[in-house]
Amino acid sequence: MNVFRIAADMSHLLAIIILLLKIWKSRSCSGISARSQILFAVVFTARYLDLFTTYISLYNTFMKVVRSLITFLVATYATVYLMFFKFRSTYMRESDTFRIELLIIPSVVLAFVINHDYAPFELLWTFSIYLEAVAILPQLFLLQSTGSAEVITAHYLFALGSYRALYIFNWIYRYYTEDYFDPIVVVAGIVQTVLYADFFYLYVTRVVNTRKGLELPI
Repeated sequence: MNVFRIAADMSHLLAIIILLLKIWKSRSCSGISARSQILFAVVFTARYLDLFTTYISLYNTFMKVVRSLITFLVATYATVYLMFFKFRSTYMRESDTFRIELLIIPSVVLAFVINHDYAPFELLWTFSIYLEAVAILPQLFLLQSTGSAEVITAHYLFALGSYRALYIFNWIYRYYTEDYFDPIVVVAGIVQTVLYADFFYLYVTRVVNTRKGLELPI
């Protein structure tokens, strides 16, 4: 464990908290892509299916339950529930039109073609890595199609993008200190970070500097 990984995980947790608070306090899911949230739910489900089947130690199992089940799985499914049921009238269904099968199917195929092992849980983990790299695309597509985002939504996206960017520094650190390098994780992480690049620039220049909502050039 190093400072980059801790910062990355805290940034990921912050992003989830920001999103849930945004929806609950505003009583609205306007500007949020349910399709991206569904993809994230699929990602975490596939990644943590081995939660109760693989035992290393009591501590390891406890921490995985706290980190994955409570933080990621429950929070993500809660977000999906709020969007499709409690606040469904505020969901921008007509703008959230990205075809997620175009992301899921290639991720499945890629997991079978490029992986470390053909064991079921290993394939699921690899699939989750590939899908997570592109799961934000429906959200960015929604942002582009509407041309704007609330400040709190922009903060959520920035925290989510920072999580993956910080993991790149984590991998660099581990490469030099532990001789660790996983090409699947690293390449997928770089792809995911690149997808946020344009948003990062707009966030700094139009949200941080002006403290206003994000307006995009269309």
